[in-house]
Amino acid sequence: MHVRSGTWWEVRALRRRNNLDGRLPDIPNPDGARRSDAIAIARVICILGVVYVHAWTGMNGEALHALRGTGQENLRWLLMELFGRSAVPLLGLISGWLVANSRRTRDWGEHVQRKARTILLPMALWNIIGIVLVSGAAWQLGLAAPVPQSVWWTIDEIFIITRNPDINVQMPFLRDLFLCMMAAPLLVRLPNWSLLLIALVAAGCQIAGFGPPVLMRASILVFFALGILAQRGGWAERVAARPMLLLALPFALLMAGQLYVAVSTTDDAWPAAQRALDLTLRIAAAVAFWRLAWGLAASPARAVLLRIEPYAFFLFSAHLILIWLGGPVLGGVFGRMGSPFYPFYLVAQPFIILGVVMLIGGGLRRVAPTAAGILSGGRLKKPEPQTVSRLATC
Repeated sequence: MHVRSGTWWEVRALRRRNNLDGRLPDIPNPDGARRSDAIAIARVICILGVVYVHAWTGMNGEALHALRGTGQENLRWLLMELFGRSAVPLLGLISGWLVANSRRTRDWGEHVQRKARTILLPMALWNIIGIVLVSGAAWQLGLAAPVPQSVWWTIDEIFIITRNPDINVQMPFLRDLFLCMMAAPLLVRLPNWSLLLIALVAAGCQIAGFGPPVLMRASILVFFALGILAQRGGWAERVAARPMLLLALPFALLMAGQLYVAVSTTDDAWPAAQRALDLTLRIAAAVAFWRLAWGLAASPARAVLLRIEPYAFFLFSAHLILIWLGGPVLGGVFGRMGSPFYPFYLVAQPFIILGVVMLIGGGLRRVAPTAAGILSGGRLKKPEPQTVSRLATC
């Protein structure tokens, strides 16, 4: 049956009535579907990029510092900055955008309970798994890895109360994100100027080196608040309307500046200025990678990336454990950093780990779907991963 298309003001009026009634709009929104796909794709490419930040090198900190400026170290730095450093800001922005877009956020009790189930509980369980497997391998197999030093060390390693963990070093993001989620029912009620002020204060704390033990990285609150503002201001659509090259240019220029600083100065030289440059770079990276995700949402790669998305949380949570345990094994084949074949191993690490995660996650979902659902933040409950993305909260 043919339905006459309404004029734009009729469409807006119907959407407004539906919103006032507490119902979602009944009118199809192609851009909304593409935005949902772009959010799912952004999660995938960002979390794959996080693996480069923690990639196995076979080196300790002193040995890595000695290789500073070499070709392989510069390649590692480039992969970390290009793909990894954009992850936290864009994931934080997306999380803020989603809570601002959800009516359920305003019910504080239900909202916090849901986030405890999908963020805090998986974080603690993965930290326990990390202690059992990684520290167990250190005890039994001689793996060079952290082992429990006291009861308090173990508690802090699991719940990240006062310090960053030694094993799952990526987990402070989930810890800080949960704290932002606890404040979300208040944040979504604040006017724009208040949110902007909060973002600026958090940015100042990040640059000054303040944050722990309240927030391990104050920048997460910066991007979470900006995500709420982005939803209100339609920033996602505005950025998507700009040419990719135009948005990639600031990111490329800032990366060049960051590379110069990394090669020519020490870590303790002008720390506040370095942190300010890093924060600016992360903002530019988030914008560029959102535009990239938007483009991929209309590309032939869309279906593959959306099929990976249900495993993204599992990948984020498990990749450090797999690197601790599997890195030295494959490193025995390819060699550590400085070896001729190491660059191939470095580039391939996110995809190797993704393959292992999909095997483990898929098998766990078949034999223990409840456990799979908990450890994946609720993503792997269904028998098969969906090929159509959904606006799942982070």
